[in-house]
Amino acid sequence: MNRMIENTRRLLAAGLLVVAASCSTSNTLTPSTPDVTNAEIAGFQNVQPGSEEDFILNVGRRTYFTKGSAALDSVAKATLDTQIAWLSKYPRWLLKLQGFADDPGASETALSQQRADAVMNYLAAGGIDRNRMWAKGYGKDRLVRDCPDNACRSQNRRVVSNLRDERDES
Repeated sequence: MNRMIENTRRLLAAGLLVVAASCSTSNTLTPSTPDVTNAEIAGFQNVQPGSEEDFILNVGRRTYFTKGSAALDSVAKATLDTQIAWLSKYPRWLLKLQGFADDPGASETALSQQRADAVMNYLAAGGIDRNRMWAKGYGKDRLVRDCPDNACRSQNRRVVSNLRDERDES
């Protein structure tokens, strides 16, 4: 019996050594992609500065809100500050601000309009000409996700900043 226990211990010890060896942190392999957060992504090297793709990929066009609110928090303001810098650099673009709401118990259309107006007011206060922008609230139209849980619904509480060549009131 003691011999069986001793053999079992040896097998377990050998197994642990194999596992430990496979978890080595040495960097013997060359990574296939650079270990850089801002490394170029394949297929996006040809994005032209000042293009709609540049705005979408490098600036961000969605501003999110907390439930039942049209107030801009620090994250929303940081996103909008980036938009202000980009729009100031590329003044040829017009901006359609589309507000959305998925807040039960609220007037979703009114709240979505308040959110779009809040974004427009912040951009205007940052120096973007109001004549370059227009805002429209869509309420629950065009939901990102139609779901009951709060984490999912939060994606619908947003304003999307869309670049336009000409004014589009739809």
